[in-house]
Amino acid sequence: MKKLIILLGTAILVFPIIGLSQDAGRAATVRVAQASIQSLAPVIIVPGTVISRNDAKLAAEVAGRLIMVAEVGTVVDQGEAVASIEDTLVKLRKDEQEAEVIRAQARLRYLESEERRYVKLADSNLAAATKLEETRSDRDVSRGDLQVARSRLAQIEVQLARTRIGAPFGGIVVERLTMPGERVDVGDNVVRMVDQQHLEVIARAPLEYFSYLSAGQQLELKAGEKMARGSVRTVVAVGSENTHQFELRLDIEGKRFPVGQTLRVYVPTSELRDALVVPRDALVLRPNGISVFVVGDDQTARQVTVTTGIGAGEQIEVIGNLDAGDRVVTRGNERLRPGQSVSISGG
Repeated sequence: MKKLIILLGTAILVFPIIGLSQDAGRAATVRVAQASIQSLAPVIIVPGTVISRNDAKLAAEVAGRLIMVAEVGTVVDQGEAVASIEDTLVKLRKDEQEAEVIRAQARLRYLESEERRYVKLADSNLAAATKLEETRSDRDVSRGDLQVARSRLAQIEVQLARTRIGAPFGGIVVERLTMPGERVDVGDNVVRMVDQQHLEVIARAPLEYFSYLSAGQQLELKAGEKMARGSVRTVVAVGSENTHQFELRLDIEGKRFPVGQTLRVYVPTSELRDALVVPRDALVLRPNGISVFVVGDDQTARQVTVTTGIGAGEQIEVIGNLDAGDRVVTRGNERLRPGQSVSISGG
């Protein structure tokens, strides 16, 4: 009975050892990327804010009572009405002025007819010649009156058109500054509109780094875990006397952000230089230091101790026994051991 127990215990101990031995000999499945040379510069992180390039408060251009104001959240196209003002009085003035134009036209036609009649009589009748000069003078005055009447009619038509407040750009109504039924005077703000399509980032950086930025330059942006790139649209070469900072504005590329979103902007602090970089996921952080695993031609992993330098988005400079073109492990490197066989996954 004792011999049987000893044998069973021995069997229990042997099987786990065999299992561990099999795991150790199995190739680890990993994903790799190539180390490469890129032009990088050290950076500082400055705060930035997403703003719209078109953000406007639309005001009334004629006085009157509001009969319609678009609701907050209404998306409108360029030219679409966001508010309208009662136009009854303006229409009545338009009707009145149209009558003035008709009267001036009739007066002018009469005088032109009289002019033609007196021209025929002027050669034989001295009185007709005098009357012709008087008629021509009245005709010229009448032409002026007609022109004034038409100009006033055009002004009223412009006022009538301005009772409808149209969107100067496509966007969304974000605030109602007055309500339907309220009276507004010329210049009173009615709604606030924001263009959500044409965005930019505004940021400020220390003046000492001004020379390292130029229009068209690409900078890294980060909001939480979301990365994006921005193209420098303009650099304002005027620094604040109090903060000694200058302003830069960037067009956002790719990912969309809400207006007002706070971002981190990576601003270069020196000229570009060539650096050997790997994906950040290739770094293995352990108490004894930082390393990467390199896959050799024999499909085994060797561990290389590195130090890190400049970072740029998902790439980071590494310094160590590593060359451009080396395959570094980016997935599955947490449990790798030096000399272990690997199987490269393409996914």
